[in-house]
Amino acid sequence: MHIMWFSERAYHFDPETQSEQHRQFENEVIRRRSFFGLPNSMCEPEHASRLLNQYLDEKLYSEELGFDGVMLNEHHGTPFCLGAVMDVEAAILAKLTKRVKIVLLGNPIPTVANPLRLAEELAMIDLIPGGRLVAGWVRGAGSEQLANNANPAYNREYLEEGIDFIIKAWTTPGPFRYEGKHFHFRFINPWVLPLQKPHPQFWIPGLVSPDTVIWCAKRRYPYIALATKLAPTVELWDLYTKIAAAEGYQAGPENFGYMQPVFVGHNQARAEALGERFMFGGGFAHFARPEWMFPPGYNSKEATRRLARLNSGPNLPGKPIHRSQGNETEEEIEAIKREIYAGYPQARKELQMIAGTPDYVTKQVRKVLEVLRPGIFSFWIDGPLSFSDRRECLRLLATEVLPAVREFADELGLEDPFARKAGSRALPADGKPAPVAQAEMLKQMAAVA
Repeated sequence: MHIMWFSERAYHFDPETQSEQHRQFENEVIRRRSFFGLPNSMCEPEHASRLLNQYLDEKLYSEELGFDGVMLNEHHGTPFCLGAVMDVEAAILAKLTKRVKIVLLGNPIPTVANPLRLAEELAMIDLIPGGRLVAGWVRGAGSEQLANNANPAYNREYLEEGIDFIIKAWTTPGPFRYEGKHFHFRFINPWVLPLQKPHPQFWIPGLVSPDTVIWCAKRRYPYIALATKLAPTVELWDLYTKIAAAEGYQAGPENFGYMQPVFVGHNQARAEALGERFMFGGGFAHFARPEWMFPPGYNSKEATRRLARLNSGPNLPGKPIHRSQGNETEEEIEAIKREIYAGYPQARKELQMIAGTPDYVTKQVRKVLEVLRPGIFSFWIDGPLSFSDRRECLRLLATEVLPAVREFADELGLEDPFARKAGSRALPADGKPAPVAQAEMLKQMAAVA
């Protein structure tokens, strides 16, 4: 199993300091119902500089601790993620790290507009560390189509054509000309090409869109579920497995990955205090308002229906908060905060987050692995946490949780895409695929709960 860890690298303040900056920042997010669109006049560059350096230091520390990979992403126009151009961070890590895979999940091709430039950037990131890049592709959040002046109705077309173009730029001798539906280049002849041949692995992250899962299965790309609820994730695993069989292969753990929010502390109370902060600043509330998150044309009708039915993404709060917007009193803001944090017990119960002592976390992670059986697993540590809290959480994960997780993975036969090429398994003789996800284990967990 490939084990990595992830953070949004958010702009935040430590709530334990009780600073006026933290109070104003959090209250303004609540008033606007959105991190996206928060005025950048609220950004303090000295504070942002300190945070970005802390996040890079954490990535270097994770290599020392024995993680297999460091995962990066990017978001635009929002304090939710300071990594607005993750390739800059990746280039730094490419030089400073020695062993870990640099996993980019992922580059938002629809908002980049120049896939040739992107192909050259990523090739350099693969060359510098000696071939440790894992490339990933995303559509970009709906709000980011607005921030980058990209037409959301063409979002998926931009993505798919852009990926095909980058593969062609990396594998076709140049110079040559390209004329597509959305991209046109008279001269393609990149001198920097990836060290890995024919190109680095492609991993695709997603929430609950069946369109993405079907597309991944047809291309034999590993699909990484981003902290989605277990039941709909099992459904997507089964859909992928079904499409894989129609394409002539048996899906296996190497075709799947899962990202799990985890917070570890020396005692249960401290871990839970850290886990609760994730409800506000880590992904369960206020990423962007719905009209920005899902602009017309961005999702297919089926994906929209599924989101509405399952309400299972990490940026989708389970209970909408109905308040007038923009003129709340201090009392109303505090009431909204209480509503957000009131969802914490249910999130823990459904394993959308795990918070506890190392022993407790180890047992809960095993449950997730037994149900989903992914070959790729990412711990997610986020929310308004101090540098020391995040570092200690990482240390406890590495020293007291990871050894047992690796044993579980070996016991369950959870091979990653480096041990077995995704899409290389033959179908059983009868042509009927074996399920990867174990729905029965999920039923047993529900019965116990």
